[in-house]
Amino acid sequence: EVQLVESGGGLVQAGGSLRLSCVASGYTFDDYAIGWFRQAPGKEREEVSCIHSSDRSRYYADSVKGRFTISSDNAKNTVYLQMNSLKPDDTAVYYCAAKNYPRCGGEYGFWGRGTQVTVSS
Repeated sequence: EVQLVESGGGLVQAGGSLRLSCVASGYTFDDYAIGWFRQAPGKEREEVSCIHSSDRSRYYADSVKGRFTISSDNAKNTVYLQMNSLKPDDTAVYYCAAKNYPRCGGEYGFWGRGTQVTVSS
């Protein structure tokens, strides 16, 4: 059974930084994509970043480009989301998700429970 556990959320002032972690277990995909999503109250869920195994390329939503960086440590089965220059609009529950197909976007089959990020002005 694939399990994804996020951590690293919290309360930070605007302009600050946080690093989210997503630890995967039961994960034996040869081809994969792991994405970070966020959902704020009253808003649709947004895929903010993704990394996949095909060519290790990374995807970023325009709203976070230049501020967020996704990375992975395969030895630790962990994907990170480094978030810098945070804005109040970044406030949301952040989820990681995985699928056994190396393409960002579309449907993901496995989801974590999320971690809250709150950015104060």
